[in-house]
Amino acid sequence: MAFRSLISRNFSLGGSKFLQPANARFFSAVVSRPDVAPVLLEKIEGLGKAKALQMKRLKAEHWTKTLGQVSVEQCIGGGRSIKSMVTETSELDPERGITFRGLSIPQLQEKLPKAPGGNEPLPEGLLWLLLTGEIPTYPEVQILQGELRKRQDVPKHVFDALNAMPKGTHPMTQLVMGLTALQTESVFADAYAKGMNKKDYWLYALEDALGVIAKIPVVAAYIFRRSFGDGEMVTPSTDPNVDWSANYANMLGYNTPQFHELMRLYLFLHADHEGGNVSAHATHLVGSALSDPYLSVAAGMAGLAGPLHGLANQECLKWIMDVVKDLNGKPPTEEFVQKLAEQTLSSGRVIPGFGHAVLRVTDPRYTAQREFALKHLPDDELFKLVDVCFKTIPPILQKTGKVKNPWPNVDAHSGCLLQHYGFKEAEYFTVLFGVSRAIGVMSQLVWSRILGLPIERPKSVPLDWIEEFCEMSQNARMRT
Repeated sequence: MAFRSLISRNFSLGGSKFLQPANARFFSAVVSRPDVAPVLLEKIEGLGKAKALQMKRLKAEHWTKTLGQVSVEQCIGGGRSIKSMVTETSELDPERGITFRGLSIPQLQEKLPKAPGGNEPLPEGLLWLLLTGEIPTYPEVQILQGELRKRQDVPKHVFDALNAMPKGTHPMTQLVMGLTALQTESVFADAYAKGMNKKDYWLYALEDALGVIAKIPVVAAYIFRRSFGDGEMVTPSTDPNVDWSANYANMLGYNTPQFHELMRLYLFLHADHEGGNVSAHATHLVGSALSDPYLSVAAGMAGLAGPLHGLANQECLKWIMDVVKDLNGKPPTEEFVQKLAEQTLSSGRVIPGFGHAVLRVTDPRYTAQREFALKHLPDDELFKLVDVCFKTIPPILQKTGKVKNPWPNVDAHSGCLLQHYGFKEAEYFTVLFGVSRAIGVMSQLVWSRILGLPIERPKSVPLDWIEEFCEMSQNARMRT
């Protein structure tokens, strides 16, 4: 189907045209149209029609209804559990864990296409699902892989910007810098400056989103090489038989089939975690101002770099390696780990990798990594220690009475798997996380533009206002 005929269809979003006729004003000569595979656009358009009708129905029938109350604890405590955002791509349930378009991690491990000869889901398949709402066929994944390949070239000035930074700059700082430098490639920013119609924002956001996802592995691999290697330039593969994860792994210098499998699993598991986490929310917030996807994802990666978010996987491995030193060659026992865990807590520190702001069960992403380890590296000494921690630490945390969720999260296991394959540069681990998370936050941003979500502007209040409001409410109740 030709792109022109595809976009000539009309449907409503909140009572306004979502796609305009092909001869509409916004298709002026100065605004070039995105070159995206028609089948991908058609799938997104199909789901967009249904969501447009749903949005219209919500506006007509439920617009003034409340979704719950906000407590003082929630207001001061980081806004946890306040329902104030719309995210279509994924949802985090405290008991079930993350679901992508309603499907759990085990379901997607079964349903998503695999690389030839592989057993782990291809992250490109997840990207297709997040964008279209459908499980792709393998040929559809190949189409998406082709879309990424044709966008993977990174301009020289991006590498120049990275090379201007000290070699010892933290890899996440370099990633934020690299993504910001890539903003020169934004089709969305260019089209906006030339006067595109707002109903067409999503098309140009999609073009940029695909560009971000295609280019971020190249930038990330170069950061790895200049930080921990010889600084040699990276050349992404144009071979259609090399998938996105394998291409990234090869550029990092890891070209074994089993490491490729680990990368597919890792990049699949870390891709999306609904919209309220720091990296997703920061991307959404900046994007809501119509900053282009490159600037938006750079903001999200700055959030991911925080030790309470993505940097936690680096902290987890550090704690585990400290335990290894204390073991001094002895096999790990539950008694020994219990003693160290109690010492960590009594010193006022937390045990990284355990607990989660939302989850109240073992993180399904942790479970998936544990199953990978049991299959591929059951005798690995570091995995044995991680396994003992899995069995020992949750009961200790439960006894404190202060931890709502004592179970391990995704960060508690990923470092162990990477170490097994010789990937020991812990400072870089959050960059791996960032490459994966680009899939989720970019999909979310495309759908924010499809739904026409407005600029985010919550109300803030000072502590005096909260205290006065609570006192007034209490006095009013006493009078009645």
